[in-house]
Amino acid sequence: MNMKNWFSRAGVMWLLVPVWLTAAPTEKIRNEKVLVVEQTLAPGETLSMPAGVGSSVVFLDAGSVVVTPVKGTPRAQTVKRGDAIYDPSMAVAVKNSGAAALRLVRIDYLGKGSPETWGTTGLSPNYQLLYEDPFSRVYDIKIAAGTREPLHTHHDRIVVCLSGAELEHLMPDGRKEVSSLKTDEIVWRRGATHVGHNLGKTDLWVIAIEPK
Repeated sequence: MNMKNWFSRAGVMWLLVPVWLTAAPTEKIRNEKVLVVEQTLAPGETLSMPAGVGSSVVFLDAGSVVVTPVKGTPRAQTVKRGDAIYDPSMAVAVKNSGAAALRLVRIDYLGKGSPETWGTTGLSPNYQLLYEDPFSRVYDIKIAAGTREPLHTHHDRIVVCLSGAELEHLMPDGRKEVSSLKTDEIVWRRGATHVGHNLGKTDLWVIAIEPK
């Protein structure tokens, strides 16, 4: 085989080999309460959360993972977009055991946490509480296009938007605040009491994470 043909065949073989171009972790939010990072795990890659810090993960893609606590047995699980996990032992590794890249959001809590239990206090009845631990309260919010929620109250929170919408907040004093979100946007919002109004033609879906 001459060199020209060899390089030609090598080029074809290269194209057939999957190449995972995973971007470096991107810092999204940093303040006195949290550090929030978005990143992508290539197949076989492992995310190690820092020991001594409470952490959560919200998945932006569906896939398969192996979760290994610092003390305990690794467990395999299937995850969906919007699933959230936390580590009560304060150290964990999450390995992408699937065949495709897996996007996720990691939240590290910079405070000491609190034994106080918030439950569903203050939340709109249509919210789904996913879990609560000493470091956070995490819940699922959905607002259908053209509808509004009843008056409710949030703590300071991270908002991970899974389906964007044109929104406004109606405040108790009559003010209106623009609060539109784009799909895959990650933002920090201060605690407030308001009515959420979906003005657009798309349903809103977000995961809210309130640090304690």
